[in-house]
Amino acid sequence: MARERIITTQALPEDQPPAPGQPTLRPKKLDDYIGQRELIEKLRISIAAARQRGEAMEHVLLHGPPGLGKTTLAHIIASELNGTIPKITSGPALARPTELVSMLTNMQRGDVLFIDEIHRIPAAVEEYLYPAMEDFCIDVVMGSGTHANSLHMEIQPFTLIGATTRAGLLSGPMRSRFGIVHHLNYYDLPDLLQIATRSAGVLDLPAQKEALELVARRARGTPRVANRLLRRVRDFALVRGEGKLTPQIAVEALQLEAIDEQGLDALDRRFMQVLARDYEGGPAGIEALAATMGEESDTLEDVIEPFLLQIGFIRRTPKGRQLTAAGYGHLKLSPPARPVLEDNSLFGS
Repeated sequence: MARERIITTQALPEDQPPAPGQPTLRPKKLDDYIGQRELIEKLRISIAAARQRGEAMEHVLLHGPPGLGKTTLAHIIASELNGTIPKITSGPALARPTELVSMLTNMQRGDVLFIDEIHRIPAAVEEYLYPAMEDFCIDVVMGSGTHANSLHMEIQPFTLIGATTRAGLLSGPMRSRFGIVHHLNYYDLPDLLQIATRSAGVLDLPAQKEALELVARRARGTPRVANRLLRRVRDFALVRGEGKLTPQIAVEALQLEAIDEQGLDALDRRFMQVLARDYEGGPAGIEALAATMGEESDTLEDVIEPFLLQIGFIRRTPKGRQLTAAGYGHLKLSPPARPVLEDNSLFGS
């Protein structure tokens, strides 16, 4: 998309770690991590056991929507295990086996390797990961043809943390080599409020609880969005509210960003309005919607639809997208005379 959306769950430049010495909103210890309690308990036990045995922790696969803390957890695991930071790469960056081999042979005992978008590793590169994960060794083929020979190399025991938003695209052999496989869920309001409260303290922002709750409600179940919104309302509070975040300041700041009480922005609402007014609530094909809106169909499928589906404002049907009764209600539009789909919301108001 050409324009930046503040409520996107994808990482933006402003979400990158700050310069040394600047406050960071990313928790550094398991005790500071909020939410995902079942996963945190699993990790707490695995980390403690690995440290007691003096061994590398079993490999971890984290899957779920972006912005829920997969990278943060990789940093925490590495810190808790040996006080280091993880070696970080991504599936698309490992285009050739030599790039993976170079990383693996430079790992120290107990290091953590974090591979984001692990489902995008090429098959030829993935083959090298299997023995590395299972037996901490790699077999490198030197030369070609009749002169080719295999070089067996031992590597230091390490922990691989894989992250993906598309777990279904992982091969069976790859998935089976992870000892901990966990789906990260969207955060509920109490956890998001706790995250916003902690972040306000880190940012030295005096804030009323009601104001932080307004931010949390609009965060789309995602800590990354909550922290991004908090930074925006902090700027507004500094200029218009003498540095203090009150409910009124929060409302005004979020209105300036065109973010409504459900966390929807102008593009979300336009998608629903086109579906309601131009296609009588649907069903309508994604290509037709994209053409009407002047957007790419991939943008609608990957960026707009997921959250609207989660909160039950639209639904996919065999014939296309259809607006639900809850979606009509949010737009303050009257539904057509024919029955519309009922609310299927996963989030409370």
